[in-house]
Amino acid sequence: MEIGLIGLGRMGYNLALNMRDKGHRVVAFNRTASKTEHLAAEGGVTGVYSLAELVTALTPPRTVWIMVPAGQAVDEMLEQLTPLLSAGDIVIDGGNSFYKDTLRRAEQLQAKGLHFVDVGTSGGIEGARHGACTMVGAEPEVFARLEPLLRDISVPGGYLHCGPVGSGHFVKMVHNGIEYGMLQAIGEGFEILEKSPFGLNLKEVARVWNHGSVVRGWLMELLEKALAQDPHLDQIRGVMHSSGEGLWTAQTALEWKVPAPVITESVIMRYRSEQEDSFTGKVVAALRNQFGGHAVDRTNQ
Repeated sequence: MEIGLIGLGRMGYNLALNMRDKGHRVVAFNRTASKTEHLAAEGGVTGVYSLAELVTALTPPRTVWIMVPAGQAVDEMLEQLTPLLSAGDIVIDGGNSFYKDTLRRAEQLQAKGLHFVDVGTSGGIEGARHGACTMVGAEPEVFARLEPLLRDISVPGGYLHCGPVGSGHFVKMVHNGIEYGMLQAIGEGFEILEKSPFGLNLKEVARVWNHGSVVRGWLMELLEKALAQDPHLDQIRGVMHSSGEGLWTAQTALEWKVPAPVITESVIMRYRSEQEDSFTGKVVAALRNQFGGHAVDRTNQ
């Protein structure tokens, strides 16, 4: 199918290549023209340099996928984009937006005759490039139009029509809240290992735990990789930046009176990490850098 893609950051750029490789026609726009030029140079993707050019290049009814940071950037993009679209067009928000913001935006676009779809996208940069896990909130008939694309860009069995608009971002929010807790537990465990009197090879511990143990998985693979590059994570500070989803999950749990102490405490620990360095923080920062390309604060070593 034909799709317009707005936002060529780490995720958007790789998503464009994923779509291209699956035979979809991608028309891409980024506010920084150099990224558009770089993507177009890879071949198979049409680069454009304005929203008007992007909309003109697509055949109605259009599908436009927005991949920009959550919050004000999404609202600003929709404000610029929607006047250029026609009734029946689909706008997808593939970022980590708060589900209540998604519900508000869907209502605004519906009043203009536009369909709004939320796609929570997991799997990091590697997933965006070679097969993501996608959680979709959409009207059934709109989902049916998009399903071939979603099937193609996701790993086998890795996409779900969660329900109506807002449900995709809600499921992704809780996913990320769980992720916060998992990362925190791994970080704490490896800090205990690091402080032991046994001179443990932490990389090898991560390796063996990923072969048959209960805690095996992708995060353990990534930790083994990070420790192979920097055995004691001396080159990074244990600052664990918070991107918002863990906080939203904790706030929602409080609002609905659901006990969620692990997720809530993991959010608090991220704030604490900005005040004091710790090996736990180093592990979580290293893992976030490995799977999502998130920036880390480097030491002066």
